[in-house]
Amino acid sequence: MYSIVLVFIVLLVLPGSVFAMHISEGILPLNWAVLWFVLALPFVAAGIKRMKDLSKNDLSFKPLIGLMAAVVFVISLMPIPVPTAGTCSHPGGTAIPAILVGPFISVLITAVALLIQALFFAHGGLSTWGADIVSMGVVGAFTGYGIFKFLRRCNAGLGVSAFCAGLLSDWAIYLTTSVELASGIRGSEPFLPLLGKIVIAFVPTQLPLGIVEGAMTAGMVTLLYRRRADLLVKLGVIKQEQAGGTL
Repeated sequence: MYSIVLVFIVLLVLPGSVFAMHISEGILPLNWAVLWFVLALPFVAAGIKRMKDLSKNDLSFKPLIGLMAAVVFVISLMPIPVPTAGTCSHPGGTAIPAILVGPFISVLITAVALLIQALFFAHGGLSTWGADIVSMGVVGAFTGYGIFKFLRRCNAGLGVSAFCAGLLSDWAIYLTTSVELASGIRGSEPFLPLLGKIVIAFVPTQLPLGIVEGAMTAGMVTLLYRRRADLLVKLGVIKQEQAGGTL
């Protein structure tokens, strides 16, 4: 219920006309669009298999995935126009499900959220769906998951690890998006100079947005730790002996 209310609030406050979110329909040439689809499909298939395996013995797992999908959908549906780039910046939100339910399921969640946004909200597109899955789902999820696990193994605190995961996941998403745009639209222009221009165009909004996303990720994980540490134990985020300890 809370997720549905959040979705409606976001839809109400969105401006009537905004730049295209994610990579817009028709921007990428067909050969590049197909390439990103091919790269995305194995990760989506692995996410479906992982979800089926985990939900066989736990009926509560699918509702949890649905809640995570709502989180990603709402967070990534908050566009901030970047006039110099002709598009929008926005949080990715994929680090949160990556930490809680794993990167492969996070890719699946992201794919579903992106498809709904493309079909019903004209954010992103069907031809660029694969590219958006790769940047926001694959790169965003695996970066967030990898950073979180690495810092936890280095004995970093739960909140610090989650913050860095959200921060670097967000920046990785936009670096990958910049690579996808530069490679697909460069024509006869050299790749690296165009990539530099696109990255610089995103800097004014994405640097602070990354910090905000890091704070959101840390807030979500630490809140669960304080209220439902047993759930984090069940999901394998923390060990049983760590429940009830200090952050």
